[in-house]
Amino acid sequence: MKNNRWKIVLASLLVMVIAGAALSRTPAVRNRLDWRIDLALTQLRFKLDPVGALPTPQTSGLPLPPPQVNTTSISPTPPATASVAAPGLTQAPLPTATPTLEPTPTFPPLPAKAILTPPPMRAGDAQDWNNCGPATLALNLRFYGWGGDQYTISDVIKPIRADRNVNVEDMTAYVNEEAAPLRALFRVGGSLEQVKRLLANGFPVMIEVGFVLPADAQGITGPSDDRWTGHYLFVTGYDDDRQLFIVQDVYEGGNHVVTYQDADKRWQAFNRVYILIYQPEREAELQSLLASDWDARSNRQNALKQAQAETRTEPRNAFAWFNLGTNLVYFERYAEAAEAYNQARQIGLPQRMLRYQFGPFLAYFHAGMFEELNTIADYALEVTPNSEEGLLWKGWALYRQGLSQEALQSFQKALEARPGYGDASYAIQFVLEN
Repeated sequence: MKNNRWKIVLASLLVMVIAGAALSRTPAVRNRLDWRIDLALTQLRFKLDPVGALPTPQTSGLPLPPPQVNTTSISPTPPATASVAAPGLTQAPLPTATPTLEPTPTFPPLPAKAILTPPPMRAGDAQDWNNCGPATLALNLRFYGWGGDQYTISDVIKPIRADRNVNVEDMTAYVNEEAAPLRALFRVGGSLEQVKRLLANGFPVMIEVGFVLPADAQGITGPSDDRWTGHYLFVTGYDDDRQLFIVQDVYEGGNHVVTYQDADKRWQAFNRVYILIYQPEREAELQSLLASDWDARSNRQNALKQAQAETRTEPRNAFAWFNLGTNLVYFERYAEAAEAYNQARQIGLPQRMLRYQFGPFLAYFHAGMFEELNTIADYALEVTPNSEEGLLWKGWALYRQGLSQEALQSFQKALEARPGYGDASYAIQFVLEN
């Protein structure tokens, strides 16, 4: 009865909103209305049916020993007993040969301070609704003389304004496909020293971090909201004397400062991922600075080793366990990854974690843990109903339950939430042919 009541109220509000929106057809008015309408609907939905914490796993519990990971010779083949055939989903490439890690290079001492000149923050550079990724990427590109803005990017990689997440894969692909001759790459498992070294050599760094919104911020849904969200920062300088980075923040403003300690803590929540944009003529220089992290597979080996070490030094740190799972997924060690994700869930993760990172979906699917897959997909959609990844993996959970028609409907919703979503198109075709 409770669900029916709030659905009726929500449907009534939707009718009023649609009727009101129909009166305003100019893009400028729609832009001002869109986020207010979405916020009102979201707040009503959370008020009538509050979202709690991410459910803890049913298949494992504390204490859980760290998975035994061989960081020097990692097989890309998961154990046969844990393998479930994947229907062609997009994943990181896995070379057949394991690269030989080079000895850690010796770099010259860094200066105590390095501050690059960022592009000036203009009035229109503040992030639009759900647009911190494109807005921050635009600043990064403008550092190299690019002439567009956040909407130039979002029109391509986020055509639906209500889409709440843009991945690092989408943004690096945009640079490589749309902003030639500039090039871009992303890597994980970064360090403060590495960021400083890049800055000292003239390379600004874009990082993804956790961010707790103010209690009165737009988008807060009520007292049950933990206010944690993902955010991008454009790092343009550092100062050892003050122990801080200078960042261009499309939410907080230009030349904002973040302490080393706070930056690393927030960065850990996203596997310390970073984006680098560079000119082709400087590729050899960048390769030298990144050393073994230049190779994507070696970089993942380094990140895996980093995450495992952190689970030992900080065994109650959910982000350390989550990162361990994510790096194990890269090497298709799904059963071990699922156990690491179970540990992270048991400790406790932010409500919006699955809006931004999707390794648990892959791990549970490939490990054959479909009950857990269904649980976290339902939760992800409870938090973010238009999450294309949540809809995709809910579809695969339904398909594994033998509910093909329901799975198709979920895949179609994923495609509507993100037009051109290749994984959703493939899923629809797969189910129709099978």
